[in-house]
Amino acid sequence: MTLDLLPFRIEGVIRTIDWPALSERDGRRLRELGFDEGVAVEPLHGGGITARDPLAVRIGRMTVAIRAAHAAAVTVDPLK
Repeated sequence: MTLDLLPFRIEGVIRTIDWPALSERDGRRLRELGFDEGVAVEPLHGGGITARDPLAVRIGRMTVAIRAAHAAAVTVDPLK
């Protein structure tokens, strides 16, 4: 399952990231935010009532906003 499809408030662990699907700049930003294989993430909410873009994601003790297209490059394993 990809991070953009993981239900809100369900924690997951990053299995893989499709780095080639991201631009160099976007990949660097995700790395700087702590996105890497084995890291726990949790989508918290989307940008609007029906939209999931941008997506607020808890990673570690931080909450960050990422585009749904970038979250689609992140494969996760749900923990619950």
